[in-house]
Amino acid sequence: MRILISNDDGYFAPGIGALSESLAEIADVTVVAPERDRSGASNSLTLDRPLTLRRLANGVHYVNGTPTDCVHLAVTGMFDVLPDMVVSGINHGANMGDDTLYSGTVAAATEGFLLGVPSIAISLASKAAADFGAATRVARLLVEKVQRRPFQQPILLNVNVPEGPYEALRGMRVTRLGRRHKAEPVVKDTTPRGETVYWVGAAGGAQDAGEGTDFHAVEHGFVSITPLQIDLTHAGLIGPVAQWLRE
Repeated sequence: MRILISNDDGYFAPGIGALSESLAEIADVTVVAPERDRSGASNSLTLDRPLTLRRLANGVHYVNGTPTDCVHLAVTGMFDVLPDMVVSGINHGANMGDDTLYSGTVAAATEGFLLGVPSIAISLASKAAADFGAATRVARLLVEKVQRRPFQQPILLNVNVPEGPYEALRGMRVTRLGRRHKAEPVVKDTTPRGETVYWVGAAGGAQDAGEGTDFHAVEHGFVSITPLQIDLTHAGLIGPVAQWLRE
């Protein structure tokens, strides 16, 4: 099995190192990641300048672009054939609910999915992110499951692993995305030169976090696995909007 690994925290992040080391034991792994932290880059592509692909002595590749750039470049420019999977992560911090719209981790997996490759985004729901052991074991279990029983069509899974040792996990749950409250207000600050700057505020708390959501599963010690799709069409509003135009 050939696996493309990427992330949004950068090629130097401990999460991607732990992930690639674990998956290299069971698959042919290629790492292509951003040259710096691109958290929150979402699905952006770099179109205003060329991209540079560089390779470290350990075989890791890095790109002066976004997570989406990395996967797009690798799949369409590096490989002669499609990889069997794209695995993105392990992200430092959760990507649940509305986070998935902004997440570069999810975006890297999404690009693989759009290019016809089964893809998984995996995140550790921890602010400290000191131990990626549980998340790497979950990632490996899922990859091995795909090896044994591959899906008949490309899939996109968003996986969040609770903080703590693997033995403390209560299992895995297939979930839906929850919803957060609106984000905290921007934080206004002044630079030493007297310029006013603004920091984007923290994400809000969970609003829709009931049973069945990713928030609920992780809070109760379960790995959350959410199948994602890309169709943003609000099918329920096609008729009402058409009627509105006619009136």
